Amino acid sequence: MKFTLSVDVDALAGDPQEELARILRYWAGNLKHYEVADGSAETIRDSAYTAVGNWQFVPTSE
Repeated sequence: MKFTLSVDVDALAGDPQEELARILRYWAGNLKHYEVADGSAETIRDSAYTAVGNWQFVPTSE
């Protein structure tokens, strides 16, 4: 299984570095509320609550 986090940096509101740092801090602390299992996923939003990406657990291909 892989964990992927994808963010469209060009779509972020405000300073991209600050927004990306905020997203990484938030989700690093928030993942404990989700099951670590194939199919677990969530939309990532910036500080303006605009959808800018997602994270997900996906099966790895062999």
